[in-house]
Amino acid sequence: MFSYILETIASYVTAFISVSGYIGVFVCMIIESACIPLPSEIIMPFSGYIVFLGKFDIWIVTFVGSLGNLVGSLIAYAAGFYGGRPFIEKYGKYVLMSKHDIDVADKWFSKYGDITIFVSRMMPVIRTFISLPAGIARMNIIKFSVYSFIGSLPWCFLLTFIGMKLGENWKSIEVYFHQFDIFIGIIIILGIVYWIKMHFCNKQA
Repeated sequence: MFSYILETIASYVTAFISVSGYIGVFVCMIIESACIPLPSEIIMPFSGYIVFLGKFDIWIVTFVGSLGNLVGSLIAYAAGFYGGRPFIEKYGKYVLMSKHDIDVADKWFSKYGDITIFVSRMMPVIRTFISLPAGIARMNIIKFSVYSFIGSLPWCFLLTFIGMKLGENWKSIEVYFHQFDIFIGIIIILGIVYWIKMHFCNKQA
């Protein structure tokens, strides 16, 4: 089922980029970075394949992809900045998130937010959703924008370069990144379980 969904998404993405060119790369990366599951592991390697065909330039693709990532990240950041905190303060108790938890997140992003944003842009799964907590924590938007863009450059270049080198076999990259996605997902789930356990322990203490 998952492979069918992935194949369907890939067919739409590749068709859109084939027709719209660099604009398609830009739009797809905006969507991917605005917390909508449109894998950059499809967008950028396919763009690399088009570089292989001689229709795209690798440096322009990298820049356009990173710029799209920045715009999408700013959209998610704004959602967290303007709507995230009030919503969580009102309904967060139903998902075990208190005002204290939000205050801790604010302090954490104030101290470590810049390097977190930079590093996360090169990590599957996490890179898609990191902008929301950054907005909720009200991380400085200039720092957020700079680190988001700079952090996206090596990721976009790497995926494009691999797609270019693989040529017609560019889709084989999905298998490896899907395995990595599963690994990251397991780590996230374990982290959530640990957080809930500690949360209840603190409540009972």
